[in-house]
Amino acid sequence: MLAEPKENLPLISVIVPVYNGESYLRSCIESIENQTYQKLEIIIINDGSTDSTGKVCVELKENYENIRIITMEDEGVSAARNAGLDLAKGALITFVDADDRLRPRTLEILSDVLRKTGSDMAGCSFHAWSTEEEWEAFLTERFRIGEPVTYTGAQYLREELLQGNSRCWSKLYRRSLIGKLRFQRGLSIGEDMLFLTELLGYARKVSEIDYPGYGYYQNAKGAMNRPFTPSYMDQITCWELARDRILAIDSTLEAKVTSILIMGIMLTVGKLAMLPAADRRKNAQYIQICRDKLKQELQVSGAYELLSGGYRLKAKLFAAAPGLYLHGYHFRKYKG
Repeated sequence: MLAEPKENLPLISVIVPVYNGESYLRSCIESIENQTYQKLEIIIINDGSTDSTGKVCVELKENYENIRIITMEDEGVSAARNAGLDLAKGALITFVDADDRLRPRTLEILSDVLRKTGSDMAGCSFHAWSTEEEWEAFLTERFRIGEPVTYTGAQYLREELLQGNSRCWSKLYRRSLIGKLRFQRGLSIGEDMLFLTELLGYARKVSEIDYPGYGYYQNAKGAMNRPFTPSYMDQITCWELARDRILAIDSTLEAKVTSILIMGIMLTVGKLAMLPAADRRKNAQYIQICRDKLKQELQVSGAYELLSGGYRLKAKLFAAAPGLYLHGYHFRKYKG
């Protein structure tokens, strides 16, 4: 695909935020350095790591001349990505999480999609893995590169983002689309979806290709697998903020977005339910916030009807008897 000389290709800035990633950062960066698309700059943002990540960053910079390092004081993934965007020089930009990896042709394929379709953003699918053996097996598999599907921003919103494709990684962006837009600081769950909803308000064309170019590491210590902390409320906040932006693009989507918000509330309630009884009592304010928001969102016309049968039952039970619901959920999860 790369018929043009390297010097004629647009520079891709690869933004990699990392926190305490000493055990996996090298492998991530090597997967980027091994791309068939060679005109890259890699910006690693070491966001307050307390392990040996800083030392790994120095070693990587010594080994690869296209690496730039930013050191921050644990300001969160949104602030880290923003710092990378501020420093990036590329006409094209992508994000890779430090525990994930890319297949060798991923950036070549995505840049080719942008060129062929004239899109502002191109995305691919991903493959989840959890062991080195799984990753190596995945690398040996051959995948057909299908034809891209191209949407308007509004179409992409309905047919991709609201169907679960709300991740900022596994995508390649034109710098001209991002412009001065940035991730909202202080949010750690759902911040990438919020970023995408804002971008889609400006996108003329967005393309997706059915090629698993991104390797998503199923990290047992990742944010979605940790016990409840107040930051878990971010996913509710993000969907509340996103709803306003989405409705500005397509006002017919209120019921759909609200149904996703209700599911987010119930997922948060599930995290709260997993806590021991004493910790649930300490977090009573968040339980009350979830119940109040749920009862409010259930009033949005058509939202309840879009929920699956399981979510309808859960929402009804929690709204009517939160204490009983939490106790029953906890008992059912831990009785075995």
